Amino acid sequence: MAIEPRQPPSQLLPKLQRALGGRAGWSGFVLQLLFVAALAWISYEIVANARANLQAQRITAGFGFLANNAGFDVSQSLIPYSGSDPYTRVFVVGLLNTLLVSVIGIFFATLIGFLVALGRLSPNWLLARISGGYVELIRNLPLLFQILFWYLAVLAALPNPRQSISVFDSIFLSNRGLVIPKPIGEAGFEPFVVALLVAIVAAIILWRYARRQLFQSGKVIKVWPYALAMVIGLPLLSVLIFGAPVTFEVPVLRGFNFAGGSRLIPEFVALTLALSTYTAAFIAEIVRAGILSVHKGQMEAGSSLGLQRGSVLRLIVIPQAMRVILPPLTNQYLNLTKNSSLAVAIGYPDLVSVFAGTTLSQTGQAIEIIGITMGVYLLISLVTSAIMSFYGWRISRSMGG
Repeated sequence: MAIEPRQPPSQLLPKLQRALGGRAGWSGFVLQLLFVAALAWISYEIVANARANLQAQRITAGFGFLANNAGFDVSQSLIPYSGSDPYTRVFVVGLLNTLLVSVIGIFFATLIGFLVALGRLSPNWLLARISGGYVELIRNLPLLFQILFWYLAVLAALPNPRQSISVFDSIFLSNRGLVIPKPIGEAGFEPFVVALLVAIVAAIILWRYARRQLFQSGKVIKVWPYALAMVIGLPLLSVLIFGAPVTFEVPVLRGFNFAGGSRLIPEFVALTLALSTYTAAFIAEIVRAGILSVHKGQMEAGSSLGLQRGSVLRLIVIPQAMRVILPPLTNQYLNLTKNSSLAVAIGYPDLVSVFAGTTLSQTGQAIEIIGITMGVYLLISLVTSAIMSFYGWRISRSMGG
């Protein structure tokens, strides 16, 4: 193995200066050292000031407070929770609520955004104008205003539980939220889930086979009847053999509220609607720009082959446009997740509200709680970016990029 010759100091200094981004000569190197020293001094002053303030308020630094009892209730919890649980449980409850509203918001924002983008590009004049008006109106209104609009002007204006809007005497909509029957698992639940998963996997395999045949030989295979038959037939067969997978607990009005069932609190509904519709307006413009970046000859070539407009968009145009769409689309997903912290304005128990809000007020552990909250949002953003980057890599690989 060859050994590289050792470089003289006269050649190492310019490389070090370029790595630090400084000017040429010793003056640039000295400026870099002074800048690093200034950063170290500012960091020391911040730490010393925080330590002095904690000692003055008799607050012990550390994470031991997480084991203390919280002493307050949370209006929505995806896991069992009571006021006697520790602050660690509060953190998990808030994190799950944040992830819930973020995932659902991303799903509906993507769906609405793609539909609005296709509407703006539609040859139908009325549909294109309505889609354009939606984009211009929604994205130019502050998100906080839209959250308050859905919460105060729409959901709060609904009737009280006694005069609630009823659907088949099983689903009730009122200013207390949406109450629906609660599913309760039975003995046939696991076989039902297994049959459903098998049917979905088989349908995906059929769809990929049909897609491969289309691109390789141009042969169109209609697989949706078989896929639909499997998705319906296999779970139905498991029900006939093992019995019903679930039973439903129907909500009943008792006094001034409902007992039983599952309730979607109005804060969750308002936040999800506002985040979805607001982010969808930006996603619509991203998708529209991505589709327009594909040369119009691709659409004309697909039409010359006898494909309908929808098939050309789905099979030819949008796969090519995804390279342009994905980077800004990822930014919108990150923005939606971070914007969910505005839930504190309407009392939705997300991570910022119950952990960086109520827990911080009760314990005074500001540095630890803010640090944990910052780390959680950073981790969520990095995971989201990694997933989208992997998806973009898959698309580039499938298209030979």
